Amino acid sequence: MPTDFTQLSLDLAQLCRETAKFIRQEAASFDRGKVQQKGVSDLVSYVDQETEKLLVAGLRRLLPEAGFITEEGTTGADTRAEYTWIIDPLDGTTNFVHGLPCYSISVALLHHSELVAGVVHEVAQDESFRAVRGGGAYCNERRIHVSDVAELSGSLLATGFPYSKFDRLDAYLAVLGQFMQSTHGVRRVGSAAVDLAWVAAGRFEGFFEFNLNSYDVAAGLLLVREAGGHITQFLEDGDPLFGREVVASNGRIHQAMQATIAEFWA
Repeated sequence: MPTDFTQLSLDLAQLCRETAKFIRQEAASFDRGKVQQKGVSDLVSYVDQETEKLLVAGLRRLLPEAGFITEEGTTGADTRAEYTWIIDPLDGTTNFVHGLPCYSISVALLHHSELVAGVVHEVAQDESFRAVRGGGAYCNERRIHVSDVAELSGSLLATGFPYSKFDRLDAYLAVLGQFMQSTHGVRRVGSAAVDLAWVAAGRFEGFFEFNLNSYDVAAGLLLVREAGGHITQFLEDGDPLFGREVVASNGRIHQAMQATIAEFWA
C-alpha cells in the first residue's frame, strides 16, 4: 500500500516519459494502413495497443495490488476495490494517425472513488503534466495554476467533437455557436487529456465536452483541481469522472459556462 503518492507520481511520470519514446519512434514510420476502426471516426492502431501493454507492465511493478480500467482492454476485466489505474495509452489517436503533433498518454490512480495521482504526457512536445491530491499540479516540474481571467469574454475555450451518439449534436452545436460569439474563441485540439492539462496550465480558461470516458479525463480532472480550477458536469456537480460529460474551468468563468450550456442543454 503506497504511503507517498508524490513519489509514486514521479515514478509514474518517468514511466510515461519512457513510454512516450516508443510512440515517437513509431510515429516516424507509421503506416496508416495498419489502422483499425471502432467506428467511422473512432480509430485504434497497434501503437495504442502496444503502448497500453508497456504501461500496464510498468504500473504492475509500481503498484502490484492495483487493478485497471483501460481503453484497449489489454488487462481484461481487472478492477479491484482499493486502487485502480485508469489508462488511455494514446489519447488523440486520430491526430497520431494523420500526423498531427498533439496526442498524449493519460494515466491516473483511483483510490476507492478518489483520484490521488495522475499524469498527462503530451508526446510530441514532450511535456509532462503531473498532479497529486493535495500536492498541486506541475508541468515538467514547474508548478502550474489555472488562469486568472474572470470574464467569459476574455476567455479561450477548448472542446471536443462527438464521434458517436449524435443525438445531442444540435444542442452541442448551439452551445458551441454561443461560445464562439462570447469568447476569444474555441479550439478543438483532439485530445481531451491535453485540453484539461492546458486548462490546468492556464492556456485555456475552460473546456467542455460530452460522450467522454473515464480514461479520457481521469488524469486531467486531477490536474485541473490541483491547479486551482473547478470541474462539474454540464448542468450540475454530478460525477465528471464516470458521468460522460465535463465542464472544466479556472473557476472564475465556471458559472457563466454552465449558464451558457443550460440555455440549450436540457
